[in-house]
Amino acid sequence: MSKTPSVELDPGVRSSRPLETLVLSDMHLSDAEEADPKRPFWKAYKRSEFFIDDDVQRVLTWAANGAEGPMELVLNGDIFDFDNITAVPENPPSDVNWLGELRGLTSESWMSAFKISRIIADLPVFFQALTSWVRQGHALIFVLGNHDLELHWPEVQQLLRDAMALSDEEQTNVRFCDWFYVSEGDTFISHGHQYDPYCVAHSPIDPLIAVHGRPRVRIPFGDLAERYMLNGMGYFNPHATSNYIMSLKEYVRFFLKYMIRTQPLLIWTWFWGAMVTLFVTLRDYLRPPMRDPLLVEDKVAAIAARAKVTPKVVRQINATSVPSAATDPMKVVRELWLDRGVLLLFMLWVAFQAVSAVNWIWSVSPLWGLVPLAALTPVFLMYSFKVKPQVFEAPLVDLDRAELIHAITGVHNCVMGHTHVPELRRIGPLIFANGGFWSPAFAEPECTTRIGTQTFVWLRVDVSRQGEPRRVELWEWPPGGDAPRSYAPRPSSGAFEPVTVTAA
Repeated sequence: MSKTPSVELDPGVRSSRPLETLVLSDMHLSDAEEADPKRPFWKAYKRSEFFIDDDVQRVLTWAANGAEGPMELVLNGDIFDFDNITAVPENPPSDVNWLGELRGLTSESWMSAFKISRIIADLPVFFQALTSWVRQGHALIFVLGNHDLELHWPEVQQLLRDAMALSDEEQTNVRFCDWFYVSEGDTFISHGHQYDPYCVAHSPIDPLIAVHGRPRVRIPFGDLAERYMLNGMGYFNPHATSNYIMSLKEYVRFFLKYMIRTQPLLIWTWFWGAMVTLFVTLRDYLRPPMRDPLLVEDKVAAIAARAKVTPKVVRQINATSVPSAATDPMKVVRELWLDRGVLLLFMLWVAFQAVSAVNWIWSVSPLWGLVPLAALTPVFLMYSFKVKPQVFEAPLVDLDRAELIHAITGVHNCVMGHTHVPELRRIGPLIFANGGFWSPAFAEPECTTRIGTQTFVWLRVDVSRQGEPRRVELWEWPPGGDAPRSYAPRPSSGAFEPVTVTAA
């Protein structure tokens, strides 16, 4: 095991006996979608029949019953999905524009408070489980992810505390961490979106921007795409990338099977949604963060206190974030398929010009435009097949980043989520775990074939190894089950050394 470097952690981080910690991520809890008889598969994955409340309650009850003392529950990002809520209040406190009416509210404080209220109202069992957990003396830590960045608002945090009906003393066991948390001095916990260029928060220390004079949380490109595109394309499940990142052939097959009768103008819905996404992404990325020079150090100090580190560590960890994909607009354009859309429009223009030119000499049928289109189609297909999606192309943590995190924080364990792929590996000086996901993802709009399983990370104390970092274990909670089972990691190679998972 590598030697811990000299770092500045918050004094008193380690206790005589470290807490055991459960880390769950990527639940994507949202409001319930009512069934639409005209479109029976529209956003079916959001229906209450697929809610995970009961399983969350069971896993927390199981953990609390077996606990030898106080524990931590870290809800590691994307617990709530603010991006796929399209409801609008009947009497909003300020105007809602046409885009908000069609695709859901943005991220002003009252809008975020309305959305979390919708979630709270539809998920009583989940909040009962959290209430019971905290009342038994256990800690509850929310780490913000890219889909729940709107937890930044104090009003939203207070609504969550109120939903748990905790006393003032019990509320001290609930904390909200801005994008990372160091647990018991040995484990760095972060959702992972700061290492994904498509979902990275541009300035997590200063997340607010002013739009039309009103503060709002800056939302990354990947989440804007869900709001303005996928919210209007309800047959695609945003919780499973394989459900909406497809090849051209797969998109055509999907359209013919599910959409040709109920959403025949899908191409138009995609096009204007993609254009809005591109515009808002670049506009918001270029806006300066709202920052009060007199409060800069206070803000960093507050983030550090919640994460249990020093202000220096906050600045250094912030510096490890990757640049946003918005720094390269063509990268955004390619992920939105707008490059292929523009190429197709160019082909149609060429066909129109060709038929118009021939018409100067003799009159021909407009159907002759199919000839130049057919000639250009191979070029279009060659380009389309050449462009590959780059989402999650690079790992969240590689060897260089692992060494940086270790050098900055002194930890030996690292836990993330975001990719929805459960992992347990050694990466250089760190034992790296990805907690996978809990959100109900399905292979098809009918929601019959579930993708993945419900997994979580357990940081366990080994009494035979006093003074050593806690053991990292990856566990699975089968849907509807009453006990967990160990989850075997996928094989790996190179710098990623597999780590054996030990069953209880």
